[in-house]
Amino acid sequence: MEITVNDITSVDKEIVISAQREDLEPKFKEAYKKYRGQINMPGFRPGKVPLKIVQKRFGDEIEQEEISKYVQEIFEEEVVPEHDPIGESEMLDLIWENDELEAKFKIGARPDFELEDLSEVTVDRMVHDVTDEEVEEEINRQLEQQGNWEEVEEEITETSRVTVDAVPLEDGEPDEENAAEEVIDLNREESEQFRDELVGHAIGDKVEVEIGHDDHTHDFLLLVKKVEKLHKAELTDAFAKEQSDGEAKNTDEYRSLVKSRIQNYYDQSADDLFKNDVIDELVDKHDLEVPDVFLSQVKNQFVQRVQQESGGDLPADFDEESYKENIHDRALRDAKWFFLNEKLQEKFDDIEIKPEDIDEHLEMQAAQYGVTIDQMRNLFAQNPQQLESLRNSIREEKVFDKLKGEVAINEIDKETYQEKHDEKVNA
Repeated sequence: MEITVNDITSVDKEIVISAQREDLEPKFKEAYKKYRGQINMPGFRPGKVPLKIVQKRFGDEIEQEEISKYVQEIFEEEVVPEHDPIGESEMLDLIWENDELEAKFKIGARPDFELEDLSEVTVDRMVHDVTDEEVEEEINRQLEQQGNWEEVEEEITETSRVTVDAVPLEDGEPDEENAAEEVIDLNREESEQFRDELVGHAIGDKVEVEIGHDDHTHDFLLLVKKVEKLHKAELTDAFAKEQSDGEAKNTDEYRSLVKSRIQNYYDQSADDLFKNDVIDELVDKHDLEVPDVFLSQVKNQFVQRVQQESGGDLPADFDEESYKENIHDRALRDAKWFFLNEKLQEKFDDIEIKPEDIDEHLEMQAAQYGVTIDQMRNLFAQNPQQLESLRNSIREEKVFDKLKGEVAINEIDKETYQEKHDEKVNA
């Protein structure tokens, strides 16, 4: 038996396992004895069929099965310990001719690279202190949500809720068969395309509107059937208690609570955006190759997520190959980050996952799914793979915490951050 390694790229290797019949003969003999004891044929006692007949009748199937087992054993016992493949190795070919075996695999190797000087990496970080105006806007939104609508005989305003019969227009003619009743809340952002056309009209009016964008537009005739006016709820101590589940006892405490929640939202968003931007910057800074088999594995994981989100089956019209082409850049970025994350964990070798770290995450997940912390612990205890995934997530969080002290952070307000983000997306 011989193993040959051919370099395809610096991270892609072709492994060729070559063997002769004499290498496999002991396995063939054992297999023939085993199957001989299981085969029943007319004219022979059970288990006493001559080996030559067994070889003649079932030889090809038995030997092919043993060849597959042999190749797998050699790969796992010789190739894996020696080359430590990364990703899902791919069998390229398996040939058995003239008592000679040749099996070809494509495997991936970890890219060999050094981390760049992290102090030379600059990352934007959004910083936003919530204003009293934002707090009042949020409270006003809640008062509107908890308010009630009154039907009125008045003209439509920018804050009205309007019930209409929406009739499609085909070449200017109403398509009554496909008319549908619609309720349009002009307060909402998605109703902006109706606002200018409807404001000032009243019950019984007919209004032509064009809906859509660019070349995907449709004409409708809207027959106004009902106009409603919003009466907002009143901000009282009772409202504050109810909306906060008793956490706030009066309106002043409620304002403080709302401000704290909005600030937590922005702080969490800033953390999430920072992590994403750090990954982008580090990936751009490091020129490293990704093994083909590993990139394929990452793409397959994206497909599996689509499958899970679709309830277990891929959508009937899902084009897997096109999808993989479309996510190529994103998958490549994620694959590069995997190796960068590994290298960073080597650098930050003092990272330690403590029991309280795991408990903190389990408590958050228990609250999210409405179960007890003990139930969540039992769930993870029964699924070691899920527990290891959790540990990896915690370890990655700690890497980001370390990076905050290593890279240069450029703190900017949310408006400037959004402008720079938009420019980056449109570049």
